[in-house]
Amino acid sequence: MLRPIATALAALTLTAGVAAADPHEKLVTVVTSDNPQNQLMSMVLTMQALEKGVETRILLCGPGGDIALKDAPDTATAGQPPRDMSPQGLLMAALKNGATAEVCAIYLPGRDEGPEVLIEGVGVAQPPAMADALLAQDAAVWSF
Repeated sequence: MLRPIATALAALTLTAGVAAADPHEKLVTVVTSDNPQNQLMSMVLTMQALEKGVETRILLCGPGGDIALKDAPDTATAGQPPRDMSPQGLLMAALKNGATAEVCAIYLPGRDEGPEVLIEGVGVAQPPAMADALLAQDAAVWSF
């Protein structure tokens, strides 16, 4: 009786290890934090994924959306140590490297503004499409 259970557990362990080792083909980075270090680190790690060839989508909500504004707060545009990079600067680099970036569908209406206030390349997320991206089995979701 114990032998079949042990065999089943070993098979599950091996299968779980293989599944965990499979790289994700897609990434959705969700940024909601108002903390400039969190915002910057989210973009640093997102850039690393892009450099590894991962299809990347960025969702910016609440204070995280502020890094996509043409008239962004200083916290989004000021360089930070150790390399004097800013969250907005790395967001723009991610866009140039093929990432898709969108603000939450309710971000701009909540500010009583339209998409013209966003930097070039940033759009407005459509909830059905974003839900699909977040639920995709081949996607990792990082939240900051």
